[in-house]
Amino acid sequence: MKPSGSAIEALMAGTHADPFSLLGIHDGPEGAFARAILPGAETAEAHDLKGKKLGKLARVDERGLFEGKVKGKRQPVKYRCTAGKHEWWVTDPYSFGPVMGPMDDFLIAEGTHQRLFDKMGAHLIEHEGAKGVHFAVWAPNASHVSLVGDFNDWDGTRHPLRKRLDIGVWEIFIPDLGAGRAYKYRIVGPDGTVLPLKADPFAFAAELRPKTASLTSDPGKPDWGDAEHRAHWASVDARREPISIYEVHPGSWDRDENGWFLSWDAMAEKLIPYVADMGFTHIEFLPVSEHPYDPSWGYQTTGLYAPSARFGGPDGFARFVDGAHRAGISVLIDWVPAHFPVDDHGLAKFDGTALYEHEDPKLGFHPDWNTAIYNFGRREVASFLINNALFWAEHYHVDGLRVDAVASMLYRDYSREDGEWIPNEQGGRENWEAVALLRAMNRALYASHAGIMTIAEESTSWPGVSQPAYDDAPGSTALGFGFKWNMGFMHDTLQYMARDPIHRQFHHDDITFGLVYAFSENFVLPISHDEVVHGKGSMLTKMSGDDWQKFANLRAYYGLMWGYPGKKLLFMGQEFAQRREWSEERALDWDLRCSPMHEGVRNLVRDLNHLYAAKPALHARDCEEEGFEWLIGDDSQNSVFAFLRKAPGEKPIAVISNMTPAFHDNYRVPLPHDGKWREILNSDGETYGGSGKGNLGQVTAKSGAAEVVLPPLATVMLEWDE
Repeated sequence: MKPSGSAIEALMAGTHADPFSLLGIHDGPEGAFARAILPGAETAEAHDLKGKKLGKLARVDERGLFEGKVKGKRQPVKYRCTAGKHEWWVTDPYSFGPVMGPMDDFLIAEGTHQRLFDKMGAHLIEHEGAKGVHFAVWAPNASHVSLVGDFNDWDGTRHPLRKRLDIGVWEIFIPDLGAGRAYKYRIVGPDGTVLPLKADPFAFAAELRPKTASLTSDPGKPDWGDAEHRAHWASVDARREPISIYEVHPGSWDRDENGWFLSWDAMAEKLIPYVADMGFTHIEFLPVSEHPYDPSWGYQTTGLYAPSARFGGPDGFARFVDGAHRAGISVLIDWVPAHFPVDDHGLAKFDGTALYEHEDPKLGFHPDWNTAIYNFGRREVASFLINNALFWAEHYHVDGLRVDAVASMLYRDYSREDGEWIPNEQGGRENWEAVALLRAMNRALYASHAGIMTIAEESTSWPGVSQPAYDDAPGSTALGFGFKWNMGFMHDTLQYMARDPIHRQFHHDDITFGLVYAFSENFVLPISHDEVVHGKGSMLTKMSGDDWQKFANLRAYYGLMWGYPGKKLLFMGQEFAQRREWSEERALDWDLRCSPMHEGVRNLVRDLNHLYAAKPALHARDCEEEGFEWLIGDDSQNSVFAFLRKAPGEKPIAVISNMTPAFHDNYRVPLPHDGKWREILNSDGETYGGSGKGNLGQVTAKSGAAEVVLPPLATVMLEWDE
C-alpha cells in the first residue's frame, strides 16, 4: 500500500509517529520492498550485509527519498549511494528489528527490571549481523522522539525512533556507529512543543562541561584483578572490621602542573599509595557522576550513569577502583537521589511532562537547593534510581554508596513552612514513598552484591536507619542501610573543642552524651567536607587557643575520635591540619607538610589508623555495647575522659583524654586488670609536634587503678600487657 502524501511529508519532516512502518524493508505480495531516506544521494542500490546486490532503488523525492523492489525477504540492508563522482555506503537502521523483547517490556512495566542499564541508554552491540549502537529512552508522553548527534549533523529528521507502546520506551539501532560519538534526544512533547535537546538519562559518558551531550561508550572495563579484595569483604561482618574512610573531592585533592584536574590514572598513581601509607581502609569520593557546575561538588548531577569527563573516560575510573582494590583499599562513592537539578538538558520535564519529578511544588521543589525532587512513588523513577545504585556496584565494582541528604528525603516538610507541604495519607510528615525507595535500594544491593556497604547521611533521629529492611510491612521505619553518619557526635564534639578549656568543665556532656545513643545505630563518625566550607573554617581553626594549643587540641581530638566507638571518616586535608578553608577551585595546600607541626598531625593520623586496624579492641565492637565501658565520665572539673575499648578474647585498651592545658603527673585512673599497661599512643609525642610528656612506655595498675601521666591537651591509649 502506497503511503499518502501527508505520510510522506511527515516522514520527510521527521514527525511521522511510526517511521518503521514506512522505512526499511517490508514484505509484500510481489516480494520485498525497500524505502529509505538518503540525503544527498542521486542513485542508490540495496545490498545485503555481505555485499550481495538486492536491487536498485529509484529517487521518488528530491529531498532524498528512495524506493524500490529488492530480492528476498525482510533483512538488514545497506545502500551504495552515489552523487556525481562520489560514492558512500549507508547501512539502513530501519531495516533492523527491535533489540528489546517482551520480557523487558514486562519487567519495565512492573518496575522490577534490575538490569535496566543493560537495556536503556546507548549500547555498543552486534545486532542481526551488524555492529552498531542501540539507543533506548523512556519518554511515554512524547509525541515524537528522534536521535540527533555528530553522526547525522544534529538533524532531527534523520533518525526518528520506534516507540514500544506498552512501556513508553523509544528505541533504534544505528549500525556502523562506534564509541565516542556525541548524541542527544530531540523530544516533542504531547502538546507539540519541541523541547530543549535532552542528554541520555542512562548515558555512560558525557562531554566535558560546558558541553552537555552524551557520548557512546561502554561502561567500566572488561578486565578486573580485584577478586581477592571483593571476596574478603564478602566474607566478613563490616561492623566488626576496621573502617577508616578518607573522603576525597576528586577535583581538588591535587591538580596537575597546569592547574587542571588529575586524570583517574594520574590520581591512582598518587592517591592510592598515599592512602595505603596513611592506613585508611576506604576512599570515599564526593559524587563522581557527571555534573555541569563545578561548585556543586558533583551533588547536582545530571548524568547519574556517567563518570565525570573532568577526569577522563569511564574506563579510567574503573582502573582506579581496580588499582585501589589490588592495594587493599575499598572505594565508596556519594550517591545523590535527594538532588534533582533542573538544567534544560537534564531530566526536568523530560518528555514535556513532570516525568521524573513532581508537578506540584509542595511535593517537588526543594527550597534549600532550588532543585526539583524525584517522584519516588512512581515505579519507573524508583526503578531508574535503584538500577543506578546497582550499576555502580556492577560495572565499577564500588564497595559501597554513601547516600547524601537522606533526612531531606524522609520528611515532606523538610525545610518547609506550614502551607508549603502536603501531608501523607495518614496526615503525617513522613515521605513513605522515599522510605520505600531506600528500603528497596538497600535490599537490592545487599542481595546481589556480597560485601557491599551503604551509609546514610541522616541528621535526625529517624528510627532504624541501619536496621535490616526485610519486608514491606506498612509503617516500618527500618531503612536497611549498613551504617549511618553520627551527626550528633560531629556537632557536639566540635562544639566542645571550640570552647576555651576553662569553660569546658561546664559542657562535659558535649562529649559524654553521645555514648547514650552510640549503639542505637551502626555509626560512622564523620568529619566531612561540610565542616570545612561556607565560612566554617578548617579543622585547625575550629580549635580554641593559640597556635600551639590549636594543634594540641586537634591531636587530642583525633586521639579521642579514634578511641571512640564507631567507624572513622576524615575529609582530605584534615589529616595534615590544613589551615585554609577547603575550596573546590584549588588543590590542597600540600606545601604545609614541610612544617613539622602539620606533618606531626599527619604522622598522628597515620599511626592512629594503623593502630586502629591492628587492635581489635578498638574496632571489633565499634557498633556493640560490649565494646565500650566508662572508666571516668564525670570528672568535669578537670575535663578528663577515660573509657575502655574491648572485644572478646582481645587485650583491652584504655583511652584517656585530658582536654585542658593542665599537666597531671599522677592522675588516678581505674583499670579492670592489675599489672602492666603499655602506652601505645600519646598525642603529645614529640614526633607529632607535642611536648613529649608521657608515661615512659607503661604504667602499672594495682588494686584496680594506676597513676597515669596526663600530658596537656592530649589523648593517651594504654593496652593491658598480660
